[in-house]
Amino acid sequence: MLVVHGLWLAGGRLALWGEDPTLPARRRGRQRRHPYAASPEALTEALASAGPKPVPGSVTLALPTAGGGPLASPELVRDELPPKSRGPVTVGEWLVPTLEYEPDDALAVLRALGDPERAGGVTCGATIAHLNAVIDFAGDLVTRGRLLPTVQPGPVAVWRPVLSGADAAWAQALALALPPVGRAEIRGDADEAGTGLLAAALDVLVDAAARAALDGYPIAGGQPRTATDAWLRALTGCERRFEAHPTDVARLADELAEWQRDAVGGPVRAAFRLIEPDADDAGEDGEDGEDGDSSWRLQFALRATDQPSLVVDAEQVWRSHGTLSAHIDSPQETLLAELGRASRLHPPIREALRDAKPSGLTLGSDGAHAFLTEGAPVLAAAGFGVLLPSWWGRPSARLGVRLAAHSPTAPGTVAAKSMLSQDAIVEYRWELALGDEPLTAAELEALTALKTPLVRLRGQWVQVDPKRLANGVKLLRANGHGQATVIELLRTAAAPDAAPGGLPVVGVTADGWLGELLSGQAERHLTPVPAPPDFAGTLRPYQERGVAWLTFLQSLGLGGILADDMGLGKTIQLLALLAADPPGAGPTLLVCPMSLVGNWQREAAKFAPHLRVHVHHGAERARGDDFTAAVHDADLVVTTYSLAARDAAALAEISWHRLVVDEAQAIKNAATRQAVAVRSLPARHRVAVTGTPVENRLADLWSLMEFANPGLLGAAATFKKRFAEPVERHGDEDAAARLRRLTGPFILRRVKTDKTIITDLPEKLEMEVLCNLTAEQATLYQAVVDDMLARIESSDGMERRGLVLATMTKLKQVCNHPAQFLRDGTRLAGRSGKLARLDEILDEVLAAGEKALLFTQYAEFGAMLRAHLSTRFSREVAYLHGGVPKSARDELVARFQDDGGPSLFVLSLKAGGTGLTLTAANHVVHVDRWWNPAVEDQATDRAFRIGQRRSVQVRKFVCAGTVEEKISAMIRDKRGLAARIVGTGEQWLTELSTSELRDLFALERGAVVE
Repeated sequence: MLVVHGLWLAGGRLALWGEDPTLPARRRGRQRRHPYAASPEALTEALASAGPKPVPGSVTLALPTAGGGPLASPELVRDELPPKSRGPVTVGEWLVPTLEYEPDDALAVLRALGDPERAGGVTCGATIAHLNAVIDFAGDLVTRGRLLPTVQPGPVAVWRPVLSGADAAWAQALALALPPVGRAEIRGDADEAGTGLLAAALDVLVDAAARAALDGYPIAGGQPRTATDAWLRALTGCERRFEAHPTDVARLADELAEWQRDAVGGPVRAAFRLIEPDADDAGEDGEDGEDGDSSWRLQFALRATDQPSLVVDAEQVWRSHGTLSAHIDSPQETLLAELGRASRLHPPIREALRDAKPSGLTLGSDGAHAFLTEGAPVLAAAGFGVLLPSWWGRPSARLGVRLAAHSPTAPGTVAAKSMLSQDAIVEYRWELALGDEPLTAAELEALTALKTPLVRLRGQWVQVDPKRLANGVKLLRANGHGQATVIELLRTAAAPDAAPGGLPVVGVTADGWLGELLSGQAERHLTPVPAPPDFAGTLRPYQERGVAWLTFLQSLGLGGILADDMGLGKTIQLLALLAADPPGAGPTLLVCPMSLVGNWQREAAKFAPHLRVHVHHGAERARGDDFTAAVHDADLVVTTYSLAARDAAALAEISWHRLVVDEAQAIKNAATRQAVAVRSLPARHRVAVTGTPVENRLADLWSLMEFANPGLLGAAATFKKRFAEPVERHGDEDAAARLRRLTGPFILRRVKTDKTIITDLPEKLEMEVLCNLTAEQATLYQAVVDDMLARIESSDGMERRGLVLATMTKLKQVCNHPAQFLRDGTRLAGRSGKLARLDEILDEVLAAGEKALLFTQYAEFGAMLRAHLSTRFSREVAYLHGGVPKSARDELVARFQDDGGPSLFVLSLKAGGTGLTLTAANHVVHVDRWWNPAVEDQATDRAFRIGQRRSVQVRKFVCAGTVEEKISAMIRDKRGLAARIVGTGEQWLTELSTSELRDLFALERGAVVE
């Protein structure tokens, strides 16, 4: 494992350096070289696929140091000396070899490292993700034109970002989020907050992004004849330097500075406040004052850019007689200059400049509307202060249309037998509305007669486009009603420009089943569906509502996303749905990660034993006619994501009644092979099951919705332009509201913090999590059994007892991970069923902002887990074992209990099983079992004790078909006598006969999934 970190050097280049865990832990020298920093050759080989060729270099970093050596980053966990032996942690200077890239190449390199498929086996530090966020911001600034061309000494032509308002705030947030290692370079200036470093990085990345956008588009052609021509040519391509006479360059710089002052501004900028007319002046209910127009006032002021709350009205500026000079240099001259610059962006301001002491401007309705829609956005983008009336931007202040729908083919109840589909026809009509309220005929007539864009209606100001209104009325009268499918109706309801005349859609109403669907709360309004008689389990009330919701969507032929919080029983709700299928409904195909195949088999056998389950997996899986026959004889077919992609053609030949994807975040990347394959499978009903419907970006949601209801959100490019970019980059609330309105009906998410859910949950929810062995684990397991049984059979007495316990230990180590058994220091990822399931569970725990305790009886495996998890999740993982002294132990516990402390805590069972209070965690995972219920309960009670305010979820990992599952069954069947059966450990195993041991240790069919 090679961990790579990114660093933006003071010279404007990107430097990459790495930590290599295979190097010796100590390597002293006069230069204080970092003891396990990767060599330039190793870095070059690891980053060969990243693209551009780098230049080797080195940099001195200030890093946390203890015991004469630097501490490892959170992504690289080494077996270090106990804290007491290391001594106090200080900051030391360490030299690291680097690979350095010019800004134009840095874009491609960072993008490659941010893509797991291109990064290969390289693990990226937190700085790489942060720099990619800076790149996204730089690209967004270029796309929106928030940059200016400048000239710098050299002479050099460069592009520089223009930051104001929300952009400036986001740049500050990025500076504050810069990881400490990203500002560890020893520099002459003290930039502890990283503001200067972030600004420098953003400057060069914006310049590089602008040149990438202009690639192949020369701004100036031919031979440059003037300094301006040469400068323009240097604004494209990789060559930034240009040749020109110094006098001409100085004149160009002065002209650019004067031209750009309007956009960049100084420490004090003009501000504009729009004041609406009094109600008496404006009239009511669509009537203006006597002169037929309303008098609006645009007030002028000055505002400090570094203190936006410091605003001085223009009238006070003119009355100050120099008293403001202590705070603002030449306030009166500054105001006039600022108004002059603003008038170039919004010409009506020039009218006020005819007054020697301008303080404001009187506007009519047209002028006020022009300022609201045109002037204000332009001035705000240029850095001027703009204060608008509070009602502006509210949906209730916009005239639009409301879609009223009627479902004549309503199924009536969720138990109805009529199977509709997303192609079911519904009737609709358009209504002109103000917010959610439709307009009366009198109001509509009055609005149509007016020719003004701002009207006072029902006691509030409303924006009205007379032309659009006239077109809308005309179209409504001609064709204001019709029929559409459910999907067409929903797409129209969410589209901002889909209504007649281009008016915005401000609301959607519907009756019957469609109304329940559009409410987004359908499960609360539906009659709960109890478990069928042959279902061997009890559904809680919220689970009955969940089954009702799934049944309701199924009756309409619509798909859904069951996104309940972890621990709320998504599996049992799906099994209840399957158990309720009528005879002859057809098979359900369930696609899940390899680690969950065995779990679904056993859960189905436990709760719905009448279901016929077929597992489609492994080298001996059915093919051709045998596969078709197996499917027709099954109610539930379980397969994995990898096989769904590999056997997509065979799976697509089956007419599936239902298609379910569990841990659906596996298809969040819509372009991957498995996501494309799963979406292509035919099914009448689709269900996505996930605890994290949106992990990183809205594109995740698009992929899940495209699976559940194909075409609902449009094409990926359209979704990105209409929703993802406005919401993620600009915080567009209107776009977010439209997306919620469109997706809400198809997502059911209940969380444990909901009071109505918490009351349904036990205080402690314990569950056994069945994990499958990988092929490597199964081979090692069988080898241990074959070897040890032969030796046990020929031994007796103490030797036999010792061999039995040794066998037990080896088998449990194999079940944990091959690397623990082999002790060869090899990689962990992808080789253990337990580890794969642990990663999936912790994904949800961390996404929910919660904490977990992870217990293992093996200290060495705990160290391996810590290393793997800190790399996998790019965060600190606490680790407590018997070698940690009391002072360090107390510090670990205190930090974990703190809100800002680690979210994951690995503990060896002996060291952390008693005497600790760790109530910050509400998840407990026993990665391997002690087989003494009392000992396990004591460990669980570290979280489940006084001070715990949340339900505690306890998961006990067991490898299916192995000795672990068999012993677990024995303890579960006789738990009342557990103390007598198992004593204080595993000594009771030594008394079993050889034949009993053979049965106990034997690897059963179905233990291996892949």
